[in-house]
Amino acid sequence: MGKRTGKHHYLIGQDSRSASELDLDTRLELLLEEKMHGISFSAYTKGQKPGDELTREQIEHRMAILAPRFNWIRSFSTTQGNEHIPQVAKAMGLNTLVGAWLGKDADKNRNEVDNLIELAQAGAVDVAAVGNEVLYRGDLGETELLDFMAEVKERLPSNVPMGYVDAYYEFEDRPQVTEACDVILTNCYPFWEGCALPYATLYMQDMYRRVQKVANGKRVIISETGWPSSGGNFYGAESSLQGAYLYFLKAMEWAAEDDVEMFYFASFDEEWKVSGEAGEGDVGGHWGLWDENDKFKYSNLL
Repeated sequence: MGKRTGKHHYLIGQDSRSASELDLDTRLELLLEEKMHGISFSAYTKGQKPGDELTREQIEHRMAILAPRFNWIRSFSTTQGNEHIPQVAKAMGLNTLVGAWLGKDADKNRNEVDNLIELAQAGAVDVAAVGNEVLYRGDLGETELLDFMAEVKERLPSNVPMGYVDAYYEFEDRPQVTEACDVILTNCYPFWEGCALPYATLYMQDMYRRVQKVANGKRVIISETGWPSSGGNFYGAESSLQGAYLYFLKAMEWAAEDDVEMFYFASFDEEWKVSGEAGEGDVGGHWGLWDENDKFKYSNLL
């Protein structure tokens, strides 16, 4: 998820729920009584970046931390070792949302798509995602994306639904893409639209409902939402350790209460996002629930 510019929507009205009569750790304990829905898998350890080859062993290590607490894992690529992520997740009893990363390189796109199909045919994919924010980044045109989506849908096993991941407003603005999806995978980030924390949960819910309105009854999954624990501010949105913990709890509580499929972003901090391809600045390295040393940042409960 890269830094967003150009669209700032501010929700009028404040989240009426207080920080809760319960302390934050008690709320976390209640969430952990049953597994939470989903988490974005952060594969890259300190010193690694996209393009580096991932080992199965490093994926198994981090997956073992996540598997007792979540039902689903989301991955973003099917090459350079990322193909191990759904395989390991399945071996640990998890469901998988598996993405083929599309960009400007035609050869890499072909490898990503072919590997996604191969993983699906091997039973390692429960939902297939064709691209992640490729329209937002401008790496492909809509027609090119639709061609990939049609190909993947035709080649997938019949029991594996196909979707595309992008910001919520792209599904409002691009009805052909919305129509082509079996399932709509929407990224909802109040932080990147400068929304102050007291309004953030309500605003995220509003983003989700806007996608529902154009989904024509299709399944809608929040494929990413999160809040950084450090790194500075973005307009009215302030990063902080307690703010990130509170946003995580309120988002996951709402998802559980309203039976919303949600993948939280992200599992582990990744330093490459500060200045790498994502280009998010200092906040980029602080979206994880766990730090780079695999320590849960917000509580001693985990």
